[in-house]
Amino acid sequence: METTENGAGGAVGAGSGPPSRWRALLARGARISLPALRWSRMRLPEADLAQTARAGLGLIYPPSCIACGAAVDRPQALCADCWTTIRFIERPYCERLGTPFALDIGGTLHSPAAIADPPVFQRARAVAAYDGAARSLVHKLKYNDRIELSEALGRMMLRAGSELLADADLVVPVPLHRWRLWRRRFNQAAALAQVIARHAQIPCDMQALRRVKITRSQVGLTRSQRRDNLSGAFRVAESARLRLAQKRVLVIDDVVTTGSTANAVARALLRGGAQTVDVLSFACVVTES
Repeated sequence: METTENGAGGAVGAGSGPPSRWRALLARGARISLPALRWSRMRLPEADLAQTARAGLGLIYPPSCIACGAAVDRPQALCADCWTTIRFIERPYCERLGTPFALDIGGTLHSPAAIADPPVFQRARAVAAYDGAARSLVHKLKYNDRIELSEALGRMMLRAGSELLADADLVVPVPLHRWRLWRRRFNQAAALAQVIARHAQIPCDMQALRRVKITRSQVGLTRSQRRDNLSGAFRVAESARLRLAQKRVLVIDDVVTTGSTANAVARALLRGGAQTVDVLSFACVVTES
């Protein structure tokens, strides 16, 4: 196909006119192939291509609230209504259990529960109380196969656990027993741990801790029943003892209820050689006093 100039200086035959660098070459009699002209006009920076792709996906799949499904302005976000139902945990809170206080009386605070029954782990932190949209998000991740929620929840956990992450040498998720993992298809704690470890640039050991005992569901059990149910449930793999030796370990879970699972996990890790154990979860049960 030949390309000729029209009266207005445009191009006829190949759509709109070629770029100025091609017009200069054509004026000197150079032979330019049509594919070269097309490639020159179509090539875009990678950032522009990525932005265009995201915009296209946004038209096909508009972003929605990760909790209720209402329209939002960006992916992996909460709508205003769901945001207001989340009770984010901020100071003042118990320095051991991470549960909030109604009043700030200054100094280092420990709750009556932490004083009466000190936990095996050193510190626990959570993003929010286990109710409202926070509870809905945990259930969607855990029971509805919404593994993509681990990215948004994990990012929120990074902020809530910043002081724990600053001290951590290793991230370890609370494991599932292999039969429960087979039925559920994925471990929600492991999904959260991978997000947190990646963003915090801390090693994540998915094989350090094993759940060797099939336990009944913890839902509805009392504190003492939970403790008995979890007795001997976790064990550090022999091959992981060297990796754990004198390490400050950060345990990741989706929700902490009575702390029985966190205590059982911390006890196993300390016996396996860990120096200290902290616990970070997305939600925790807050008992009103």
